[in-house]
Amino acid sequence: MSAPASPDPAVAAAEAELARLRAEAEAAEAQLKAAQARAALAAAEADAAKARAAGADAPPAQETARAKDESPADAPTLAPSPASEPGAAAEEPQPAQPEEEKPPAEASVESAPPAATTPPAAAADGPLDADEVAKVIAGYAFEGETLDVGALVNGDPVPEAQIRIPLGMMNRHGLVAGATGTGKTRTLQGLAEQLAAKGVPVFAADIKGDLSGVATPGEANEKLLDRTRGIGQDWKPEASVTEFFALGGIGKGVPVRATVSGFGPLLLSKVLGLNETQESSLGLVFHYADENGLALVDLSDLRAVLTYLTSDEGKTELKNLGGLSSATAGVILRELITFADDGADVFFGEPEFDVQDFLRTAPDGRGIISLLEVPGVADKPALFSTFLMYLLAELFEILPEVGDLDKPKLVFFFDEAHLLFKDASKDFLAAITQTVRLIRSKGVGVFFVTQTPKDVPSDVLAQLGSRIQHALRAFTPDDAKALRATVGTYPKSGYDLERVLQELATGEAIVTVMSEKGAPTPVAWTRLRAPQGLMSPTPDPAIERAIHASPLLAKYGTAIDRESAREILTARMNAAAEAEAAEEAALAKAKADAEYAKQKAAIDKAEAAAEKKAQQEYERLLKKTSDKTRTSRSSRAEKSPLEEILGSKATQTILGGVIRGVFGTGRR
Repeated sequence: MSAPASPDPAVAAAEAELARLRAEAEAAEAQLKAAQARAALAAAEADAAKARAAGADAPPAQETARAKDESPADAPTLAPSPASEPGAAAEEPQPAQPEEEKPPAEASVESAPPAATTPPAAAADGPLDADEVAKVIAGYAFEGETLDVGALVNGDPVPEAQIRIPLGMMNRHGLVAGATGTGKTRTLQGLAEQLAAKGVPVFAADIKGDLSGVATPGEANEKLLDRTRGIGQDWKPEASVTEFFALGGIGKGVPVRATVSGFGPLLLSKVLGLNETQESSLGLVFHYADENGLALVDLSDLRAVLTYLTSDEGKTELKNLGGLSSATAGVILRELITFADDGADVFFGEPEFDVQDFLRTAPDGRGIISLLEVPGVADKPALFSTFLMYLLAELFEILPEVGDLDKPKLVFFFDEAHLLFKDASKDFLAAITQTVRLIRSKGVGVFFVTQTPKDVPSDVLAQLGSRIQHALRAFTPDDAKALRATVGTYPKSGYDLERVLQELATGEAIVTVMSEKGAPTPVAWTRLRAPQGLMSPTPDPAIERAIHASPLLAKYGTAIDRESAREILTARMNAAAEAEAAEEAALAKAKADAEYAKQKAAIDKAEAAAEKKAQQEYERLLKKTSDKTRTSRSSRAEKSPLEEILGSKATQTILGGVIRGVFGTGRR
């Protein structure tokens, strides 16, 4: 008898996958039914609350009974007619009803048909029906830890429909957008508080100074408590552990500085407003400095390099760089001087800030909120926005790959993001896009805060998983165009978003986030949670105390000026100047020595000539004196025989002939 054939592995795998999918479908269906039941319950409770509120205006009991008798027997339990609502309110407080019994509204929920077939009356007041409300509730029901954003608004808030963001998806980035005064700062504050409470460090730039309230417990008032109760928020005042930083020490906070080398040519070109040609030329200057060991610590170092390259001493090296003209170098140098004269030079220097200090947690495990106070540089928006990008780029460079974590290592809120992208070069935009795309694998989430989604380039916008869109205004044709473009970026929903986005109240937003499975959640009109910290600036004395108590003040508080490119090039140029001066002195000495030698030779020659002349004169005089002496003597002495022969006439005739033969003279 043959053994039974073993099952085909492919068939077994397919059956297992089918069973898994069937189980998931059943679980999802059960979850949807539960959400529908909760939505129906919420609607019924809302009806009961309305009925109780209208109890004071209820008609007499006889009219109520008659109205009940006249009502159709098959009227839906969850959709009472307007005439029946006062009656229900009048009957509710009857003492004959035991305390443990459910009110009529709740009892009707249990016996009611599914919400999909009998939509609650409350849904008629809002844009979503019961099915859509149930889908929203199910869409924001997550298994892991979450951040509470707020409650669904469907005419009125629906506290049971809580809108959340999965904590593990905060590194998929996000966008908080909206017109001025719509509540973006409070949204940012609420998210930062919850992240810190769950042990996640937070970095944010405090543009206007009002985000500092996160360091101080909030103040309760009746309006605030009514709002928070209405959305199901258990509000209580609470402060977060906060560090205050300031760019270059301008303002209140521990100084944050960067070296020019660390900042790099791309970001510096953005700050200086250079065109693409000048940007590439500045890159060559940085390359030259790196190759020659010239540390660019502050702006004076970069100016020193440019000054050297455009000087007589450095023009040969400038020529060797290639692609960098002296005219372009001069333009960059002038821009640097203007930039420094505006006070920007204090942002560059040492000690350079270590961005890992943003990743700290408090001893009790809470994340530390690092606030970069920038009101002191509000007139330099391009500078601080680019500086934020530098900090983000530094995080990208130094942090290791960690993949998807249960919670991010840091969430970075990038306020006034439109300033970063304005007039940016292609290379700059490409660098931003790459950083945002890849930094999530380093455990860092980035939330851009701006006015409209169109402020963010599409390549960057595509990387943002969560969207919290506050109200938009459409006062001009350009505004209307931007509004339609914003609507087009949202998933399909039951809202007329072009209308709703203009009707949102302060503290409300249209929300969609990335679920734990990586899919977008349903679009939800949301009333946002109130921050638990102070919704106004923390008093200055409290900020000063926090700064002086910071362990980072000793590390970064005092600026350092070490030897760098400026000192090296100054010494080099001084040495060259000294060598040139020495060479000139040597040449002058040689020239003077040559002139002295020439003059001395002339003097010696003149003296020799004079001496020779004097000698000749002396010899002439001596000879003359000697001739006279001999003549005088010969006249007195007798002639010798030789003298007589030589003096004879025949001898004279012979000598005369010789002379004629030699000189060719003759007698005439």
